[in-house]
Amino acid sequence: MTVRTTVVVGAAAVALTTGLAAPAMAAGTDRHEATRQAVRAAVKDGVPGVTLTARDGRGTWSTTAGVGNLRTHVPRAADDRYRVGSITKTFVATVLLQLEAEGRLSLDDTVDKWLPGVVHGNGHDGSRITVRQLLNHTSGIFNYTADETFARTYFLKDGFFQHRYDTQSPEQLVATAMAHKPDFAPGTSWNYSNTNYVVAGMLIQKVTGRTYGEEIRHRVIEPLKLTATSVPGTRVTVPRPSSRAYSKLAETATGPTYDVTRLNPSLASSAGEMISDSADLNRFYSALLKGRLLPPKQLKEIKTTVAVEGLPNAGYGLALMDRELSCGVHVWGHDGGIHGSSSVAVTTADGRHSLAFNFNGDWSGNSDAVIEAEFCGG
Repeated sequence: MTVRTTVVVGAAAVALTTGLAAPAMAAGTDRHEATRQAVRAAVKDGVPGVTLTARDGRGTWSTTAGVGNLRTHVPRAADDRYRVGSITKTFVATVLLQLEAEGRLSLDDTVDKWLPGVVHGNGHDGSRITVRQLLNHTSGIFNYTADETFARTYFLKDGFFQHRYDTQSPEQLVATAMAHKPDFAPGTSWNYSNTNYVVAGMLIQKVTGRTYGEEIRHRVIEPLKLTATSVPGTRVTVPRPSSRAYSKLAETATGPTYDVTRLNPSLASSAGEMISDSADLNRFYSALLKGRLLPPKQLKEIKTTVAVEGLPNAGYGLALMDRELSCGVHVWGHDGGIHGSSSVAVTTADGRHSLAFNFNGDWSGNSDAVIEAEFCGG
């Protein structure tokens, strides 16, 4: 569910880093060689397997490394489907911006206008929080995945294997957050909170009368023909073709490795439950940046960023992050982490050069290096 550009231990963690340069390529060499090297380096670092697809004006290119199954040693495939975690957030924000374009809500509406009484308790006040603040993480709402009991229940070994098939409603997830004080007053700072997007999903249902998943299918998946993309709800399996997903289920990157492929993704809800593949993610982000999903006004809104402390080369929009790479190229997209799966999808501002990839392990590997290699290595 997390946003991250480096793999970290535990889906409740958040890490955002930029600027790791890839090795320069000599003239005349394979323009994807640096990307291949970065993918292999991730496997050498301990990631079980990687699948990656890039698309630009010269066509679509894929590479894989490592295995999709540690028991059978079957390799990863270019068309593997995987849990995309917080990449879900960009789909959710896109739907809300479409609703704004239709005049059905405003980014300046308060949460209480649509969901009275939902965001209240311990200092939380939905009458002071806007839809925009939910989407750019300036609401101050506590992140429910940072709740210690929730983390022990779903992210550490004993709790995970006892509770991995539990169903959590959006209301339960928000209530977990409301048991804590806000991180800050609305609009005064920035902090990544999965609760923001659980509330955003609830908003979509309140405004449209249909679940956020139904709206994503109707408004994004079907029009773009994203045949590998789904909103699983409580379905515990990942559709084939797919690989297994692995985690240490610990606070460190050492110890045994566990197969965590099967889980009830309602624990992530509209903050991170979706499934896709690399080709579909490239198609989605390219279409978004090219203006195929949003009118100009809403496209400008989704790309309006706020500063993220400690990241001088990055800004966070409405579930769309802008990163300036070491070579000066700007890429827009999002990262996603959920048990045993770490994913990245980015594209250039014109939508012409896109990259999406997945690590099927959540404790190692340098995804920054892969991004740098693709966009700066050649």
